[in-house]
Amino acid sequence: MSDKENKINEEELVQAANEAEQVAEEVTEEAEVIGGEGDIEWNEETDSDVEESKVAQLEAALLQTEMRLKDQQDTVVRAKAEVENMRRRTEQEISKARKFAINKFAEELLPVIDNLERAMEAADSDNEVVKPFLEGIEMTHKSFIDVVSKNGLVEINPVGEAFNPELHNAVSMVESPDHESNTVTIVLQKGYELNGRVVRPAMVMVAK
Repeated sequence: MSDKENKINEEELVQAANEAEQVAEEVTEEAEVIGGEGDIEWNEETDSDVEESKVAQLEAALLQTEMRLKDQQDTVVRAKAEVENMRRRTEQEISKARKFAINKFAEELLPVIDNLERAMEAADSDNEVVKPFLEGIEMTHKSFIDVVSKNGLVEINPVGEAFNPELHNAVSMVESPDHESNTVTIVLQKGYELNGRVVRPAMVMVAK
């Protein structure tokens, strides 16, 4: 083979090698691009999974927060209702305490009123000597009644009224053509009530 032909072959080999190297470089570059795209796609999928996980966690936390808030709201509502009930009960107790604070005192005062009334009934109003004493007793009695009336004490004197077991205490039943059955004919002892509460029922006799 001549030198010229050898030279041509060498040049062809070099050119072929260069072309092969260029092709190899192109293939490598393309593989890197493909590999890079694969990496990008994987990263995007990974990021998407992470985002979905974070969203799920946030939604779960929000749900728990809403449940706790609802429980707290229910607790607050119940607490308010309980406080309101307690306030009403306290006001009622205070009102009762004010109304019936003199209940014991009124009970002890009733015999005094009874004695004054007995004295007035027994006194001889036609006796000039007795009259001044009777007037004094009447004035004392009136003062007592005025004071206790201002404090809510009211007498129960049910002559001619229908018998009421809540207000009257029947000691006996009698025949009475002038009264209907179950009517109070005689009051043996007046009763009293304090602001609607019976302090002492009236002792009565009732028609059959």
